[in-house]
Amino acid sequence: MTRTLRALPTLVRVGLAEAMAYRAELIIWILTTTMPLVMLPLWQAVAASGPVHGFAGADFVAYFLATFVVRQLTSAWASWTLHDEIRRGTLAMRLLRPVHPFWAYLIENLAALPLRLAVALPFALGALVWTSWDRLEHDPWRLMLLLPALLGAWALTFAVHLVVGVLCLWNQGAIRVMDAWTVGYFVLSGYLVPLAVFPAPMRAWPQHLPFHFQLGFPVELATGALETTEALRMLGEQWMYVLSFTALCAVLWHRGLARFQAHGG
Repeated sequence: MTRTLRALPTLVRVGLAEAMAYRAELIIWILTTTMPLVMLPLWQAVAASGPVHGFAGADFVAYFLATFVVRQLTSAWASWTLHDEIRRGTLAMRLLRPVHPFWAYLIENLAALPLRLAVALPFALGALVWTSWDRLEHDPWRLMLLLPALLGAWALTFAVHLVVGVLCLWNQGAIRVMDAWTVGYFVLSGYLVPLAVFPAPMRAWPQHLPFHFQLGFPVELATGALETTEALRMLGEQWMYVLSFTALCAVLWHRGLARFQAHGG
């Protein structure tokens, strides 16, 4: 841990330098996360004839703008980085360094956040405040829960990526698991459709899946859709997922790394 702390400033500088070096790719990545802005006018048109499960047009504006912001704050791509390093054999070189690879991936993912926010946040937050101020959460106690909810959403997303990336130590085709996970995320997190507008029989169970805690939960918290008791319960459930995926990742890494080294990786 001492070596990691000493190396932390260097890791941050390297991460920021890489983010700036690949800024064009990063901007393209941001543009690929604009689906909430595409869904916004579609759901507004649906709500033009009347509220949809309590969602009026203004509610959809607040929801999808908040979704876009949360998506920018909680994105990760560590699975593809780890898969690429395993495929090319460069993971072996990273293992020779005194800092655990996971710390490097973590800093690399976080270092891109300032650039993402500089590009996307002024527009999104400005539009959100200008058009939907009255639809946002104003209770200070529930707003205090928003920070750990956002942190938990990012930590859960990052842990899921690490789990899938580590599975590539057994089979490089395991990266397809992330494709399947992404489909589940799009449908069941609230990214494309608010869970509140699902048919009644299908509304309850997606709220307890990890996809919801990657995005839908902090969005609902930001838009005032949750009472304090419910928000606290969901926050506890979210962090249980974070701890579970982190523990799973540690186990898989220990076993997969032994296999990787045994095969001369």
